[in-house]
Amino acid sequence: MLVQAYNLMAHAFLLFLLLPSIISTNIHACKQTERSSLLSFAFTLTSPPLNWTSLDCCRWKGITCNQDGWVTRLILPSKGLKGGISPSSLENLTHLTHLNLSHNSLYASLETQFFLSLNRLEVLDLSYNRLFGKLPISLPSSNIRTVDLSSNHFIGAIPSSFFQQASNLTSFNVSNNSFTGYVPSSICPQHSSPFLRLLDFSSNLFNGNLAPGLGKCSELQVFRANHNNLSGFLPEDIYNATKLEEIALPLNSLHGAISDKIVNLTNLVILDLSFNHFGGELPLNLGKLSKLKFVTLDFNNLEGTLPPSLMNCTNLVELRLGNNNLEGDISVLDFSRLSQLTKLDLRINNFTGTVPVSLYSCRFLKAIRLAENHIEGQIQAEILSLKFLSLISFGYNRFTNLTGAMKILMSCKSLHTLCLSGSFVGEGMPSDDDMVDFDGFQNLRVLGLVRSNLTGQIPFWLSKLKNLEILALGFNQITGPIPSWLGTLPRLFYISLSHNRISGKFPQQLCRLPRLLHEPTASQGENYEFELPVFSANCFRIIANQNFQSQKLDFVPATIDLSANNIVGDIPTEISQLQLLHTLGLDSNNFSGVIPDQISNLRNLEVLNLSMNQLSGIIPSSLASLNFLKEFNVSDNNLEGSIPTGTQLQSFEASAFEGNPKLCGAPLPRCESNKGIDADNKNNKDVHNGLHELPWFYIFTALGFIVGFWGVCGSLIINKIWRYAYFRFIDNLQDRVYVMVIVRINMMKKRLRG
Repeated sequence: MLVQAYNLMAHAFLLFLLLPSIISTNIHACKQTERSSLLSFAFTLTSPPLNWTSLDCCRWKGITCNQDGWVTRLILPSKGLKGGISPSSLENLTHLTHLNLSHNSLYASLETQFFLSLNRLEVLDLSYNRLFGKLPISLPSSNIRTVDLSSNHFIGAIPSSFFQQASNLTSFNVSNNSFTGYVPSSICPQHSSPFLRLLDFSSNLFNGNLAPGLGKCSELQVFRANHNNLSGFLPEDIYNATKLEEIALPLNSLHGAISDKIVNLTNLVILDLSFNHFGGELPLNLGKLSKLKFVTLDFNNLEGTLPPSLMNCTNLVELRLGNNNLEGDISVLDFSRLSQLTKLDLRINNFTGTVPVSLYSCRFLKAIRLAENHIEGQIQAEILSLKFLSLISFGYNRFTNLTGAMKILMSCKSLHTLCLSGSFVGEGMPSDDDMVDFDGFQNLRVLGLVRSNLTGQIPFWLSKLKNLEILALGFNQITGPIPSWLGTLPRLFYISLSHNRISGKFPQQLCRLPRLLHEPTASQGENYEFELPVFSANCFRIIANQNFQSQKLDFVPATIDLSANNIVGDIPTEISQLQLLHTLGLDSNNFSGVIPDQISNLRNLEVLNLSMNQLSGIIPSSLASLNFLKEFNVSDNNLEGSIPTGTQLQSFEASAFEGNPKLCGAPLPRCESNKGIDADNKNNKDVHNGLHELPWFYIFTALGFIVGFWGVCGSLIINKIWRYAYFRFIDNLQDRVYVMVIVRINMMKKRLRG
């Protein structure tokens, strides 16, 4: 009895412990209508399966319910979902507060009905999908705080009524779509969206002026509308939004001066107005914006001098003012207070003076670009105090003493990119004698010394740059042969030696460049990024005269450019080993022999220029397999025969083949005309040969006549007996002929009478 009582009490106690759980489970069990809606939503998806199989949908992955069993959250970001969203499948989720289906591949149009049913929605994130169509008339809920529809395919204008109910909106992001019309400016009227902090309209097709109204967004911190078609002036009332921390409007057509009222934005951290048409001078009191960290105003029409107050922005991390019309002596500016500065870009302006010594106090500097100004002097040893310096671009200035500069800079341990093109004009390449005991530039990836009229030969010390990937020495006066050790540099994939006075042959060792033989290893193939976008015109030349801007080294095409030199000999057949080569420029040299058939093995080749050489023979038909050629030129050689037909070669202009008299076929004239010429040439040859044979014919004829005449007549004249016998024979023969003729005539007369 005691045992039974004990068991009964144990069961009762266990039931008592499980009762809250049972009750709780029943409370949280989802509603059947919502379960059906969710299953309907899952049914429209193609992949992958959501594995929603249990009876209680509140336990499904991505689903959250409240205590009453209503679904409040549907959170399924980055699940690889594909398919369409049916509005009817979600319209029954009337208690939904958070909907996040971002970073999938869903497609649908956001119909008004879809929005109206979700009247409790607080967070809507459908970014990075394939949603399309126009936006509904208004947002669904006055409770909504966050709307992110970025990176979809929405079109049309944003309705003026869209924000009428958005009294609690804090973040609105529609970037990277195809919206048109004006950027909404009446988002923050009185009593509407007083909490708005972020507006992102970037990367769309918005046009027209930025209308006033943003100044009423008293809590606005971030305003982005870059990469649109905006024009006109920056509205003055934007400077009333004093809590702004970021203004990003690059890649538009805005113009006018930057107002002095910008100093009201004392919380501003990021100011990006690059790639516009802003003009005038920078505000004198710009330095009052003490929180500024990133100032990007390049590619505008700014003029005047840099305001000295700018040096009071002690939190500056990046200062980019390139491609303007700024001027003044920069050596008088005191950069020493900008202790946080990492990147300084003042390229393509009209600055004068020398490199400011105070700049070397900015210990965290990673990149300095002063290219294309009027700066002079020599590079000082104090630059070695910048231990993190990765990029130097001092090209197209008036610097002197290249050898001294290289002796200093080779000790910059972290230097990856050195662009000195267009400076040090007329000096000599630092020779091996100048660089005795060289052991520097161990991390250098890019060396640009283009367009400086440098003299001398390619020095051997360059062979020690084992990390060098780009070597640009074009447009100088370099002489001597191409050194064979270039083919041993393990990471080199871009060589430009064009427009020099280099002689000798194409070294076969160059056909074994490791980086062009096969894909780089993991350590070599790292996706290196420059600290600042590199402009090819400022540092090195692309053979196709492209001027590109890239921040990634991988975007530079694998190139061998030896054009406009005095190189002789054959094009080595071993060049076919360079499987990763994109650009091959051998034009304007003295190459002879034939075009190697093996060039067709270069499957990645996009540019092939062999023009203005002494090449002969035919164009190999195997070149037809080069399907990705963007540029092709074999003009001004001694090529002959027909151009391979039915290939990409016919898509190039005739000028790519001209200057080869014996070459024919599309896009040149048809080969029949050349065959006619060949036939004429053959006839001309036969006639020419006949003319040589004709005199001998007459000579032998005359000799035969003379021999025959004197052989017969001479004997008759000399021998009297022969002469009498000869004439007697002639008389007898004449009589016989006469008798025979008379007899024949009489016989015919008798027959006629009879």
